[in-house]
Amino acid sequence: MASGFGSWRCFVAFLVIGLGSVSCQLRNCNLYEGSWLFDDSYPIYEASNCPFIDPAFDCLKNGRTDKDYLKYRWKPSKCDLPRFDGRDFLERQRGKNILFVGDSLSKNMWQSLTCMLHSAVPESAYNLKQEGDLSDFSFLEFGVSVKWLKNNFLVDEVQEQIGRVLKLDSITTGDQWAGNHMLIFNSYLWWLHQGQPRGWDYFQVGNTTMKDMDILEAYQIALTTWSRWIDGHIDPLSTQVFFQGISAAHFNGQDWNETSEKTCKGQTQPVLGSVYPGPSIPAEGILSNVLSMMEKPAKLLDVTLLTQLRKDGHPSIYTGQAESTDDCSHWCLAGVPDTCNELLYTTLLKM
Repeated sequence: MASGFGSWRCFVAFLVIGLGSVSCQLRNCNLYEGSWLFDDSYPIYEASNCPFIDPAFDCLKNGRTDKDYLKYRWKPSKCDLPRFDGRDFLERQRGKNILFVGDSLSKNMWQSLTCMLHSAVPESAYNLKQEGDLSDFSFLEFGVSVKWLKNNFLVDEVQEQIGRVLKLDSITTGDQWAGNHMLIFNSYLWWLHQGQPRGWDYFQVGNTTMKDMDILEAYQIALTTWSRWIDGHIDPLSTQVFFQGISAAHFNGQDWNETSEKTCKGQTQPVLGSVYPGPSIPAEGILSNVLSMMEKPAKLLDVTLLTQLRKDGHPSIYTGQAESTDDCSHWCLAGVPDTCNELLYTTLLKM
């Protein structure tokens, strides 16, 4: 009976306001189970028309000649994503501040969204400014600010006499997050760094300082600290909170059953189908568990599977740097981060 009432309510909504067909189709659809389909109507924008893309993400400008990677659309198994409508997005967010907080993969998604929106309103004036770790892209006509705050670990990184200390149970910079209408967090890539490139020399929990500890344990403590900060400081009635899920890297061809391949270099199409043959990412479970324990849950943009399938979407040697650079962590723009923003848009429609 309830199911029938729900269908009737959807039908009425469609007749009255014309929106029911979208919301009802998506209501029971898992957006993150699906596969990549070739779609010649993609990409959503041309990189050449987006002058503010970080050079390291502009693969075509850096010499990539194959272009099929631009043409894939994410298709959930039981529904279709609504086409991204940048003007509608801006109207819905009119007068609001959107803040991405995280590492360079967060920057990847932030730049994607600014390009998607700019391409929808190319004549609309914008302002781009950077101050310290904060980059701010403002659409003046709509009063919408889309910002990225570089923050690799979300918890405190402190330079002390002994070296760089990552304080896993401390957040003193959260005032930079407060006052925004939408927060989209991300943290994982930097936890994987080894040797000098990593962002710490010591971990600290309470009064205990240690040189090393299990990385996944450290990640869990840090995420729990972040979740408690959100629970204690964010009002869900005024601020929507999202977490950009674990994005896959492709440095081992055995993961996608190509034993002769060492990295993503030379890959030109996704893994076909909806199952990734490689191993799961342990951090997925940690993130999911932390989010499930929150009093004010953050919405997870669960991009792991869809990024695992996209072994073809990385910059690889097309970063504009030395050819010895083989970037199989970040994503070309236009490309996979556009889908992450389509999923953000769809989630907002569902909400």
